[in-house]
Amino acid sequence: MPPIANLAAKRAELARLVVGRDRELDLILAAVVAGRDLLLEGPPGTSKSTILRAITTSWGIPLHFVEGNAELTPAKLVGHHNPARVLREDYSADNFVPGPLVAAMREGGFLYVEEFNRAPEDTLNTLLTAMAEREVNVPRVGRIAAADTFRLVASMNPFDSIGTTRISAAVYDRLCRLAVGYQSPAEDREIVGLRTGSDDPDLVADAVAITRATRTHRDVRQGSSVRGAIDLVAVAAPLTEIRGTPANGSAQDAYRAVVLDAALLALSGRITVDETAEASPELIIRELWESHFVLDPRRAAAGTHAMAVTEPP
Repeated sequence: MPPIANLAAKRAELARLVVGRDRELDLILAAVVAGRDLLLEGPPGTSKSTILRAITTSWGIPLHFVEGNAELTPAKLVGHHNPARVLREDYSADNFVPGPLVAAMREGGFLYVEEFNRAPEDTLNTLLTAMAEREVNVPRVGRIAAADTFRLVASMNPFDSIGTTRISAAVYDRLCRLAVGYQSPAEDREIVGLRTGSDDPDLVADAVAITRATRTHRDVRQGSSVRGAIDLVAVAAPLTEIRGTPANGSAQDAYRAVVLDAALLALSGRITVDETAEASPELIIRELWESHFVLDPRRAAAGTHAMAVTEPP
C-alpha cells in the first residue's frame, strides 16, 4: 500500500506544490490512496500532470508518461524483445525490453496516459488486465505482477473529437472519473507569476484577462489554457526591451502594442476557431485585446503603464 500514514500531512505537503486545486487534490489523492485507477477529463493546461507529479514526488515513486495516439500499439505499451539478442539467443525473459506499462507495474509507479481517447481500442483493452487483476502476462516472459503503488491515470479532452476513438464500457467501468475545469482568475494570475517570475502585476493581470476571454468568445470552440498567458508574459518582457523606450507617443500606447503582439504570438495557435466562423485567430485576438483595453472602463481610465523588464523564465 502507498504511504497513507498521516495522510492530512501528506495533503498539506502537496498543497505547497500546486496552486489552488483543493477539491481536485483531495479527490485524486483519495482515489490513488484507495488503490483506484483514475480518468481525469478536462481541457489542456488544467494542472493534471502537475498534480500527479506532486503526488509521485511526495511518495518517491516514478511517473511514466505515455502519449495516446494512433501509433501507440500494445507492444509499445507492454514492451518487446530485443531483436538483436533474439537473433543471437532466441526469445527469453532476459532480452525483454519493458514498455512503460510493465515498467510502472514493476516499479510501483504511476502510468499516466495523456490523450487517452486517441489511443487505438486494442491498446486500451491491453490495460484491462492490468487494471482488473493488477498483472499482465507477457509471452515468453510470464506473469508480471504490479507493485502495490502502481496506478493507471488517464487524461482526455472532452472538447476534442477529431482523431479520437471509442472507449469501451469495460475500460470505463474500471476507472474513477474526475472532471477538471479551468481555475479562477486569481489562481491563474498566481500561476503566471510563479512560472514567469514577472514582478509586473498589471501585465500578468492583462495577460490572464485576455487569455480567459478566448474561452468565451462566440467564434471560438476551445480557448487557450493558462499556458497562453504564461507565454504572453514571458514574450512581452523581452519584446519591450528589444523595442526600447518609444521616442514619440505615450508609454501606455507602447505597452498596449507589446501586449497585442505578444498575445498574437502566444494565443493565436492555441485557440480553435469554430468551423462556421469567418474570423481568423488573429482577428479574434485583436478583438479581445481591443475589448480589454478600450471597452473595459477600468483599463480605459488607467494611467501610463510603466512595464518592468524581467528576464524570461
